[in-house]
Order: sequence, then structure tokens, then C-alpha cells
Amino acid sequence: MNQQRCVKFFAACAVLGLAITNLAAQSAPGEVNVPTGEVSLGSVELPRQVMANGETLVSGAYDVFVTAAQADPAAPGQLAVLERWVEFRQAGAVQGREVVSIVPGSEISDVAKSAPPASGTARIETLRENEYLRIWVNQSDTHYFIHLVVS
Repeated sequence: MNQQRCVKFFAACAVLGLAITNLAAQSAPGEVNVPTGEVSLGSVELPRQVMANGETLVSGAYDVFVTAAQADPAAPGQLAVLERWVEFRQAGAVQGREVVSIVPGSEISDVAKSAPPASGTARIETLRENEYLRIWVNQSDTHYFIHLVVS
């Protein structure tokens, strides 16, 4: 992956991260209601090869699970429960992992400009001239955003 694509990727993530940081700063730790253990987000079909945490994920179907492990290092002013690791599994074996940003349904209008996917479904979108892939899962009005670099 070239340096210019990395810079663009982090800039795109920073926009979402800033919104989530502001969300966390507005909420006391006890006020955010999101699952804290492992959560199955269902299956997604990746339409093309992507990079997840520096590892290649080939196109195809994956079962996606949010782990209980929080992303490190924690961002200042942000609730750790809103940034965790997600695993992409095939036949039960982990093929890759990436950070997932979790947004409670009560805050989604502050973060997203488009209508969310229906509850229990996922939407896969290409971003920034097809350089990035965003997986947006809505599960019981809790929203999960995963950003991957197209490789």
C-alpha cells in the first residue's frame, strides 16, 4: 500500500473518529448502552480484496464477530467500549481483524448523513474513488462501522 493511500485512509477514518470522539465526550461512561461481549454481526460478502489490519482478505463470504477486546491505544476522551476489534472468519478460522467503531442508535444521526441499513442487515459501500470499503451493520439499533483499504 502506498503512502498516499494510507494518508487518505487515515483522513477518512479521522472524520468518523472525530464524530465518535465527540459522542464519547458528551456521554458519561454509564450512559452508553452497547454490547460489551462478543457479538455476531452475521455474514458479509466482500466484493473485492481488501486489507484488514495489514493483512489481506480475499473477496468472498465472511462471518463477522465483534470481540470483547478493546482497541489499543485508547483515544483520549473516547469510551473504549466504542472502539473494539472485529474478526472476519471463514469455517470458524480467523482470516483477519480490524477495528470497528460502534455508534449507539440514539447518536447515529450525529455521525451518518445517509439512512442506516435496516436492523439486522449490513451495507457495503465503496468510498473515496473506490479506495476504501465501509461495512455498516445495524444490529438492534446499534451501528457498527468497519473501514477497509481496497488492495
